Amino acid sequence: MTRLQGLTWALLLAAACLVAGCRSLPAQGSSEPSTSSDQTDSQRRARIRLQLAVGYYEQRQTEVALDEVKQALLADPAFADAYSLRGLIYMDMGEAKLAEENLQQAIRFSPANPDFNNNYGWFLCQNGRERQAIGYFETALKSRGYQSPDKALANAGLCSLKLQDRAAAERYFMQAFQFNPANSTANIGLARIFYQQRDYERARFYANRAVSAEGAGPEALWLAVRIERKLGNRDAETSLATQLRRRFPRSAEYSAYERGAFDE
Repeated sequence: MTRLQGLTWALLLAAACLVAGCRSLPAQGSSEPSTSSDQTDSQRRARIRLQLAVGYYEQRQTEVALDEVKQALLADPAFADAYSLRGLIYMDMGEAKLAEENLQQAIRFSPANPDFNNNYGWFLCQNGRERQAIGYFETALKSRGYQSPDKALANAGLCSLKLQDRAAAERYFMQAFQFNPANSTANIGLARIFYQQRDYERARFYANRAVSAEGAGPEALWLAVRIERKLGNRDAETSLATQLRRRFPRSAEYSAYERGAFDE
């Protein structure tokens, strides 16, 4: 496999990595356990503002979300969760410098926080600094209190693919799957790896899991089509292709299907 093919493969996997799948949004009390009696009035106001910011961010109202984050930081200038969220928003806006500044600030306030390390690792992976990113994912995984290690594991798998290290990618994806069998990034990653290894039955197992997941995208369906074709299961291939056409008629994947580009 050429370097260009490897990068394309990694980018296709990244397309399956939704916000909730690759990055960690702040949750109340995510930095460290506390109760309301431990918080000042300013800190309580900051948390309320941040909860509003998360809601606006999830609705793609980025300008309003940024304003709520600003209000949160005015109330509590040391609120690490707010810096982390602002970093994610700037990532989505393509403001790499501002994104990095805020993600780094979150880590300065809470160096061991696994969500912050995962988010910064994802930023690095998206900006051509894959080797550096792996270190942050590994730091996140060292936290015993990490509630969603499959995110960091799946992200490390994506970065490993970009580095052309398929053995490491398979290891990370498998660990992510073992922790959370519903992790779409891990399922698609394993399906692609086994497809490339011509182990089509194993590829099919993981592809089917990815396809059956809620919100499955065109990349999962297209991969499943190609696997069934390799296995000679024409009925399954046709059924999956029909789903691809019906749900994603303008996708690059359906265009590839129409061209018969099964081996690209």
